[in-house]
Amino acid sequence: MSKKSKSSRRDSGVSRRDALKGILGVGALSALAGCATPGDVALRARPDRRRIARENQRPGTRDWLLTNTRIDPATKYRCPWIEGYCSRTSVRAGESISFHVSTNPASPFRLDVFRMGYYGGAGARQVASLGPFAGQIQPDPPVGPKRVRDCRWEACTTLTVPADWPSGIYVGQLTAEREGLQSYVIFIVRDDRPADLIYQCSDTTWQAYNRWPDQYALYNDDQNQWYWGGNVQVSFNRPYGKYCQIVDAPLSTGTGDFFLWEFPFVYWLESQGYDVTYTSNLDTHADPRGLLRARGFLSVGHDEYYTIEMFRNLQAAKRAGVSLGFFSGNTCCGRILLSPDADGLPRRAFERIGVFGPPGGMRDFIAMKSLRHERPYANELVGAHSTGVVTGGADWVCVLPEHWIFAGTGMRRGEGIPGLVGWEWHGDPADIPGLEIVASAPTQDKPGSLNGGVFTATVYPGPQQNFVFNASTCWWADGLSEPPGYVRPSVYTSPLGPDRRVQQITRNILERMIRRPV
Repeated sequence: MSKKSKSSRRDSGVSRRDALKGILGVGALSALAGCATPGDVALRARPDRRRIARENQRPGTRDWLLTNTRIDPATKYRCPWIEGYCSRTSVRAGESISFHVSTNPASPFRLDVFRMGYYGGAGARQVASLGPFAGQIQPDPPVGPKRVRDCRWEACTTLTVPADWPSGIYVGQLTAEREGLQSYVIFIVRDDRPADLIYQCSDTTWQAYNRWPDQYALYNDDQNQWYWGGNVQVSFNRPYGKYCQIVDAPLSTGTGDFFLWEFPFVYWLESQGYDVTYTSNLDTHADPRGLLRARGFLSVGHDEYYTIEMFRNLQAAKRAGVSLGFFSGNTCCGRILLSPDADGLPRRAFERIGVFGPPGGMRDFIAMKSLRHERPYANELVGAHSTGVVTGGADWVCVLPEHWIFAGTGMRRGEGIPGLVGWEWHGDPADIPGLEIVASAPTQDKPGSLNGGVFTATVYPGPQQNFVFNASTCWWADGLSEPPGYVRPSVYTSPLGPDRRVQQITRNILERMIRRPV
């Protein structure tokens, strides 16, 4: 650890090639670059398939849960007493990440770092305790072009990620000594090892909905609180404020949407001992070859914002034999353009420039008409996409009980899993050879009040005995587990929590991804 200089804000400029040299060695890098054919990386022997299972046998703790937090009522979203952000969204072992924290009023503070997982039900393992640091009031950034708020805060410390930190989602618990108030920072530790599954965090969507410091999400222009047009930019160089939709969750302040829609999936996945590695949306954008390390790719929760590179890279992974599991809703809806920050650091800001769907396909958003609607459409990748009224809820109703995803569930045609569809879903299935609709039902604004939508969950085959699954809901993870601190959503409908049928369907899908013939 060391105090961070201004130049170290560029620490995420380490190239993938340089990182691979350090992890694999020059000879192995040459082999990857020159000899592998599409799909070879996914089929290569996985030398440490029990790494995550062993990790979860280590002692866990619930000390990661915030016990004392506060939201400024004047802003509705921020915790100015202690708040911060990380210099990068994902980082490899051996690379550095810096933490940028403000305390107002100034207060010494500490930073405790936890890896999120199962850990015997505790939900996390503590991996570091940093500080105390001398806190300071850091300035609110000016409103920049396109309303961007780009903090240029001094770092309290820079951490070189230890080699024994496995890939995962890590949170830093910030605690101010003055009143004991707390919030989080969040980052992903990724690696380059072959694994059965890649879990992609939906961090572009986390940032799109981040209103910090008050009304500066991608959804705010100068006039509207729910704007869906262009010419607005958001930056990763700022804290995550309290989540602004559906649930009131101040105990998740600083972590975007992760604890709300994704953590139950991670908690269950690691409880089952799956061989999984973690990445961010930005890794999907910048590292197409990295997708070929796995047999299955997982999109979870609310995964709304994609670049065209993300779309094309997932298409290429599918062609190479990787199965795609979209356990998510509103997936690949908004097309974004990534930009550097004020210091030139790449991929630290983005704006909405288009829609992965046809003109008039989503009726709720007027400003959407000002954006480009052009192919590719999201349903050409996912199987179905956001359409019609976009929002709503429903039971997840089986319409093809003989399909392999339902093996061992005992589900019958017309049987539904209560409240599992919400709050954004997919319809308008694509005309893809072999595509099958496995679950479907009308959506509602409230019980007994249909809103004209129809959600559609689909499965279609890939070219190499792989496949693409689309759950058609943001709330799939609610049916898997209920980790410590979890807040159940309820709007349009109410999911009922862990359900053995959801668990079995998920298990069927993941096992087929992993065990497909080679």
